[in-house]
Amino acid sequence: MTLPTGGDIKKCSGCGIPLQSAAQDKPGYLPEKAWDREPVICQRCFRIKNYNEASSVTVDQDEFLRLLGQIGGKNALVIHIVDLFDFEGSLISGLQRFVGNNPVVLAVNKTDLLPKVTNWNKVLNWVQKQCKEHGLRTEDIVLCSAKKNQGFERLLEMVGQHRGDRDVYVVGATNVGKSSLINRLIRDYSDLDQELTVSRYPGTTLDMVNIPLDDGRYIIDTPGIVYPWRYSEVVSREDLGTVMPENPLKPMVYQLNEGQTLFFGGFGRFDFLQGEHQSFTCFISGRLGIHRTKLERADSLFEEHAGELLSPPTKERLEELPEWTRHEIRIPKGTRQDVFISGLGWIKINGEQGALVAVHAPKGIKVLSRPSLI
Repeated sequence: MTLPTGGDIKKCSGCGIPLQSAAQDKPGYLPEKAWDREPVICQRCFRIKNYNEASSVTVDQDEFLRLLGQIGGKNALVIHIVDLFDFEGSLISGLQRFVGNNPVVLAVNKTDLLPKVTNWNKVLNWVQKQCKEHGLRTEDIVLCSAKKNQGFERLLEMVGQHRGDRDVYVVGATNVGKSSLINRLIRDYSDLDQELTVSRYPGTTLDMVNIPLDDGRYIIDTPGIVYPWRYSEVVSREDLGTVMPENPLKPMVYQLNEGQTLFFGGFGRFDFLQGEHQSFTCFISGRLGIHRTKLERADSLFEEHAGELLSPPTKERLEELPEWTRHEIRIPKGTRQDVFISGLGWIKINGEQGALVAVHAPKGIKVLSRPSLI
């Protein structure tokens, strides 16, 4: 049996891709015997849903940009979801160019990862300043947690307030929690009985998924953009759960003298090159061990112990990562700064006396300094 073509094309209700039974390694593959199942989902979504098993099928960057580019010509409300743990890594740079004059609501997900004592007004001010810095105009900003179901009612209020007679487009990078939030919308606002495939693997949604709303409009879920500068895109599937925290971060404070180094497992390295004795707070996944050593011993320690004492990753998986690049960063006196490593976390410089630091991370990973988030 071959799958219907033309106007009868059936789409996967998990990821939105047109279904086909001809090529197992192509998006949308569904074995012929599974064609009559309801709801009908492609083999890839079936494996993610039932076995949490990833697949290497993705859509290329040009295709993502083509899909995004369609939004500017529509009368739409855009919900842009970002990951608070990886804010600069997950923000879609140049989004304004794609969405035109359509209003944007920014949903900042994964607030559950920050410590409970966090001052949320300060976080909101911080996000507003960062948006301004990146040229993103927002109608509203909502801090939320898809995992803990927090802030979601407020997001729905914002959608109701700004939507008018428009469709709602949901955009974001991979792994920011887009599908989890949309599944809430499906449960609350739509008659559909199936949900999107939720997975921590990049690129789960492969095409536009149209979810009908009760008033005849649609929520349109777009594919997650794959940004190669995030750790979540370069590590192996086995290590994804290690670098991406699932539980609240437990900040680790280190008192360092100049000439000391911190290793984050075998995934990254932070050198305190120059400055007065001061404290640094590390906000990274609790599954990554932090190892302190002297700067003069750091190179030889990595050479001898990467993949063993300094792990994860294992030696084999370390060889699959790009070679490390060194980023030197000067922290000016009188400022409160974070050194941010996209997808791995950040190091807060607690003093205001200034410092010269360096970060070693796989080539291509985004490393920068920014005003302190906390």
